[in-house]
Amino acid sequence: MWLPLLVVGASLLGSGVALLLLLWKKDVSWRLKGQKRPLGSLLSHYLALRVVGWLGRRERQRLEKDTLDIKRVQEETLLKHIRKNQNTEYGQLYRFAEIKNAEMFQQRHPLTRYDHYSEFIRRVARGEENVLIAERPSILAVTSGSSSMLLSTRATDTEFFMQGIVVGLHAMLNTFPETQSLQKTAKLFYTPTWQQSEAGIPIGINSSTHNISRHMLNLYSTPAPAFQIPTEPETLYIHLLFALKDPTLGTLEANFASIIYYAFDVLRERWQELVEDIRQGRVNPQLGIAADVREKLDSVLRPDPWRAAELGAQFEKGFQGIARRLWPDLNLVITVDSGSNSLYGDLLKGHCCQGLPFYSPVYAATEGLIGVNLWPGSPERHYLLCPRSMFCEFIPVGSLEELQPQTLLMHQVKEGECYELAVSNAAGLCRYRIGDVVKVIGFHNQCPIVEFRYRHGQMLNVRGEKTSEEVFYQALQRAVKLWPGAELIDYCCVESGLLGHFSGGSDPHYEVFVELKGVRNLSEDQRYKLDRCLQEDSAVYKSFRLKGSIGPMRVQLVGGGAFRELHSHMLASSSSSPNTFKMHRVLRRNEFVQFIQGKIVS
Repeated sequence: MWLPLLVVGASLLGSGVALLLLLWKKDVSWRLKGQKRPLGSLLSHYLALRVVGWLGRRERQRLEKDTLDIKRVQEETLLKHIRKNQNTEYGQLYRFAEIKNAEMFQQRHPLTRYDHYSEFIRRVARGEENVLIAERPSILAVTSGSSSMLLSTRATDTEFFMQGIVVGLHAMLNTFPETQSLQKTAKLFYTPTWQQSEAGIPIGINSSTHNISRHMLNLYSTPAPAFQIPTEPETLYIHLLFALKDPTLGTLEANFASIIYYAFDVLRERWQELVEDIRQGRVNPQLGIAADVREKLDSVLRPDPWRAAELGAQFEKGFQGIARRLWPDLNLVITVDSGSNSLYGDLLKGHCCQGLPFYSPVYAATEGLIGVNLWPGSPERHYLLCPRSMFCEFIPVGSLEELQPQTLLMHQVKEGECYELAVSNAAGLCRYRIGDVVKVIGFHNQCPIVEFRYRHGQMLNVRGEKTSEEVFYQALQRAVKLWPGAELIDYCCVESGLLGHFSGGSDPHYEVFVELKGVRNLSEDQRYKLDRCLQEDSAVYKSFRLKGSIGPMRVQLVGGGAFRELHSHMLASSSSSPNTFKMHRVLRRNEFVQFIQGKIVS
């Protein structure tokens, strides 16, 4: 989440004592918490927060001004992007130089999907210049869902940081002033594996959202050598080890709530090993870590029997509210806990992270920054659209199946309505349908405030009924409450057409796989309650069921840990990173369906 803010020079560090004392004297409200740390580490941490605060105030003022004239700002953003690329092959094809306003752009350029760009991007990857964009891309960014490649540039990285990150963190620091203390953050991050295109362009996850600057490592509980570990299980173990060692930890952070949820799952399994490592002051000798990295990590560990005993006593009490018991000064959890991560956010808030506030600073995609959350204290995840990041268009949900539907602009949308987003960015995408459906829940001055509802590509659709993830999850939550003792851990769905003769029925239907805690079996009546709940929540689904054109859904209970194994299997079968992975709520690949079928216990 953090990007480079400043480089503290040797001369600055040389006079660090005087400068630090001066800053503290002028800022008497500053609180210092944390383990003993080198002066340079404390100083760079302090200055980073001060710079973020200054940048955040400046960018928030700019954002406030922009929201007063959305139509003008959006058009300026569009024209800036297309002017930059007007002399490329693509720009000449669509006569960018002749486009004077947003309306002309809409008339001349069609709405697009990925296949519109795939050949252009392949040519860029081979090293051809001036094809889609005028500059060489910084990376070929792999999307988290389809593993398609999009271009990413330094401009898109800068937009993300300046318009999203610093504004969101400024709001966070104001809402949660305790986050201004010099406490470290446990950032659960996995160093991505990079490939290279034929032209030597890095291929991987979008650097604007998922890389860590070496200048910011002093803010994190995990020491720098750990970020050289290439494998997820070993990296997670080290993250947990150093987080546990710091009793004054201030923040838990990960891109998605699923990452934090799986971390506590591993902690539940391996806490005794971790406590023993802290007691002895070493890294678990069973971990597959390179010798040089292990040596560096061991060098910063010291035997700590007191902390080990304290941790052991807390683990023995169970995991309800464990985060606050392990780290009494923990202030905040920073993560995305909406959309497909709603389930994991709910599980964390109800159990391990009970009583902790959660904050999701930005709404973003591989295509770029979409919105920023200016309301950290709200339990709802609402985002103000960022008018200078991308040019946005809005497709009414009633027109989603049209090839070229009419679109609305930012100043034309209506409160209470849902739309699919189409974006035009600085990295060559024009009127690109990203598949996210959002609801406009209000306005800040003239600028829309939205909440994410669902991915259009994750709809269940066996007869044209189009059941969204949002509607299905709502029905599933209600059904689970009707199953005595059951707690939902995870789930996914499959359309029966993908199952062939294994579907168990002739009528098209939904096959649902659930992992539950607290029950070992479900009666047929309990299983059918899910179908009834969905009928109550979706009039369209109910009508198809009553007509008999959709059969009753089949609910399959899978064993404990099945979805964690599916998660690992999906990662191994794709180019996605653990930092960007989202569980697929509707499975589309046979190999994933067969994998989860192999985990059925009832």
